[in-house]
Amino acid sequence: MTVDTCAVLRSAGVCVVLDATLGRLPAILHWGQDIGALSLRDVRAMIRAAVPPVVSNLVDEPARLAILPEHWTGWVGRPGLSGSRSGRDWSPQFTTTALRANGHATGSELIELGAGVVEVDAVDRDAGLALTLTIELTSSGLLRSRATVSNLVDEPYHVHDLVLAYPVPQLATELLDMAGRWTKERVPQRREFTVGTHLRENRKGRTGPDSAYVLHAGTRGFNFASGEVWAVHTAWSGNHVHYAERLYTGDQLIGGGELLLPGEVILGLDESYTTPWLYGAHGTGLDAVAARFHAYLRSRPGHPSVDRPVTLNVWEAVYFDHNLSKLIALAEAAASVGVERFVLDDGWFGRRRDDRAGLGDWHVSPDIWPNGLHPLINRVNDLGMQFGLWFEPEMINADSDVAREHPEWVMATGGRWPIESRYQQVINLGIPECYAYIRDAMMAILDEYHIAYIKWDHNRDLIDAGTAPTGRPGVHDQTLAFYRLIDELKSAHPGLEIESCASGGGRVDLEVMQRTDRVWVSDCIDPLERQQMNRWTQQLLPPELLGSHIASGVSHTTGRAHSLNFRAATAVFGHLGIEWDLTRASVDELDALGKWIAFHKKYRPLLLGGDVIRVDDPDETNSGHGVIAPDRSRAIYSFAEVGRPAVVLRGRIRLPGLDPARRYRVSPLMLEYAPLVEPPSWWGVTGEQTHLLDHLSFGRRTPLQPTDSFGVELTGAALGSVGLSHAPALPDTVTLYLAEAVH
Repeated sequence: MTVDTCAVLRSAGVCVVLDATLGRLPAILHWGQDIGALSLRDVRAMIRAAVPPVVSNLVDEPARLAILPEHWTGWVGRPGLSGSRSGRDWSPQFTTTALRANGHATGSELIELGAGVVEVDAVDRDAGLALTLTIELTSSGLLRSRATVSNLVDEPYHVHDLVLAYPVPQLATELLDMAGRWTKERVPQRREFTVGTHLRENRKGRTGPDSAYVLHAGTRGFNFASGEVWAVHTAWSGNHVHYAERLYTGDQLIGGGELLLPGEVILGLDESYTTPWLYGAHGTGLDAVAARFHAYLRSRPGHPSVDRPVTLNVWEAVYFDHNLSKLIALAEAAASVGVERFVLDDGWFGRRRDDRAGLGDWHVSPDIWPNGLHPLINRVNDLGMQFGLWFEPEMINADSDVAREHPEWVMATGGRWPIESRYQQVINLGIPECYAYIRDAMMAILDEYHIAYIKWDHNRDLIDAGTAPTGRPGVHDQTLAFYRLIDELKSAHPGLEIESCASGGGRVDLEVMQRTDRVWVSDCIDPLERQQMNRWTQQLLPPELLGSHIASGVSHTTGRAHSLNFRAATAVFGHLGIEWDLTRASVDELDALGKWIAFHKKYRPLLLGGDVIRVDDPDETNSGHGVIAPDRSRAIYSFAEVGRPAVVLRGRIRLPGLDPARRYRVSPLMLEYAPLVEPPSWWGVTGEQTHLLDHLSFGRRTPLQPTDSFGVELTGAALGSVGLSHAPALPDTVTLYLAEAVH
């Protein structure tokens, strides 16, 4: 029996129309704005209307683009499934045999769902292959899909590639995705959507600091607030691809999947391979696309609450120099300013006195910690803080007891070890005995100590990542084992939080986020760099999942020096933390830091639970963004001076996203740290200013003080379209504004 069904899914203003008629694999007729009620007659008419004319030099029956593109149809772009049995069965022709809607079999000609799941089974008996496609529209309007291919015969089937793709209309003429490197992750890049393939392959064995992250196709000039945009994200933490393809026929699509190394997936009889989820988001402007990802993540049962504990991580304070008295002094200083979680970083285990030894020996070092970690953890807990600990479970140093005892556990291609990176290799979690060793060692630590949080690092790419003795590639198995390891640890220790850190922001994707509770955006905490990196990391993740720390006065990765205003005002729009030796901070610095932490706690539900908005400004020397309460009752906006403009006065700043019909009172925040040359009159403040030539710091002798005419009251429409005069400010500073609805 073949399927002859159409399906309409709609949610959150998005509509997806699927054509699974005549036994063919499902194709997307429409993915975009909700187009209203559709009858079976309407959908059948859409199918007919979508068939292009037959023109010279093309196949006589126009190629039909399914979610899994099929070569046999005449599609000459990238096929969805590439594989063979020693050169045979490489171009399968699938026929659909069953369709389920929300888990229930149906023979209806038209299925209408809200948010829901459609599953389609298909088979090619001649090729000995079965296929299941799962297509879901989430409550936030995200489209996601995945495929499972199964081998039905005795002869092995080698899967070389299995990707899914979504069609986009020719209205989409530009592409936007991300690039980046260590300490400068998620750098946006834009190009024309031209004929050919824009292919982003990642072969690092982890998501990568230079991953495409989210691949967008949109109308010309699309930005945060305007332009129709379609986007895809491959949710996989190992090797993966994103691609955009435009054929000479005019067809164009965006898609992705796992990048399989040769021989990684060979299916025996009744064995299957399932792709990662491919997520798709549609909206008007990049903010609307991001909002769908954010709403999806926030709707999960296990999503972290907005009460994210303010964290101190000790790495940049002590590095490998673990000294109990120093660390306790750090903990006491942290508690005094309002820190709620204390994290001990690298260096607590084995012979780990530097980065050249000890990885893999996951036991507390008796030389440095003769009484174990108990004295430190007890003091941290007595101070009212949670305790967190750093691990790098997937890595191993050659200079370690475990490497000397089990050299075959090092991922390698057979007769040689891979080239070293950061003096380390990768330990093979795909080997059951190795996996059990790592799991049991971590369980022992978690069982003995009261640990609320793990900073989970991954500090090198996977090169020559094979399994001894054959050297067969093992990245796919390693990725699955990593997921399984986290699942087991969390199951055994309910409430344990885990941060995804991989040389900073090298493992950030929606599949790792199913298991972890935040990401470390970057090893670079320089606020000037973080203004950009936090801005674009939010294209996928909401602020409560972004590790965002206040650094020391001089950045350890760039050497730049910045004021506490710039460092703190940048960091508060995320899961706030500190990466600073507080035992060396002055009394005034600790006092100011405590005020910033108190500010973050006061507004934490808004800062971490609001809707993210990023302000479009042709002057790239000013970076504006904000968070708005879902009920539009209030908002906080940030305007950062990330460069020097070519004009003296910037003119008006706009505060978009507010309810246009409501009135709001807008006022500046954190006045004692407002980095102004001179405040605008609408602020309604007093305070003795220094003359510009008196001090290079351009500081004030006294803090600004609100008067009776503090702030200004306007409608949301006026604030979003007309705006307010912005204060002249110094480079590398931030000005914050609070907008509150007037009741």
